[in-house]
Amino acid sequence: MEELLNNNYMRIIFSTLVIYLFIVIAIRLFGKKELAQLSVVDMVFILLISNAVQNAMVGPDSTLSGGLVAASTLFVMNYIFKYLQYKFPKFGKVVEGDAMMLIYKGKILETHLKKAQITHEELMEAIREHGVPTVKEVDLAILEVDGNISVLSNEYQKKTMRRRKGHKVISKQEN
Repeated sequence: MEELLNNNYMRIIFSTLVIYLFIVIAIRLFGKKELAQLSVVDMVFILLISNAVQNAMVGPDSTLSGGLVAASTLFVMNYIFKYLQYKFPKFGKVVEGDAMMLIYKGKILETHLKKAQITHEELMEAIREHGVPTVKEVDLAILEVDGNISVLSNEYQKKTMRRRKGHKVISKQEN
């Protein structure tokens, strides 16, 4: 093992794998709410984390090839995780978690709200974003595994999904 780690590229691959797994576990423990609702503080945190772990992944090797090895390792690990989640749904549940019901038939499920660490104000903001004025008019609100909040209202006839902030849809224009 020591000989493998003495090879610079193998050390980068190993370090990158460890950092990847650490970040996945930390985000899973941190909570899925944060994924969809990035605030300025969250964005700064993400930028600082990426800067902090960059040196741990590539060490003193700041060459183009060192960066490409680290980036390639991240792409491969991400592909493997996605494949495992697809192939083994139980693995996916461990990594992603389950969707959580927040409102059922106009009633807020306080224990679920507390477990998801979502305030009443955040929940009300999500409901209003879906065009529903009051909690009583919500048939079902669910915190999805990706951190989005889905809202069903009007006896399940109208479904809307809150999209992540900061993402714009870019469509390909036809000539």
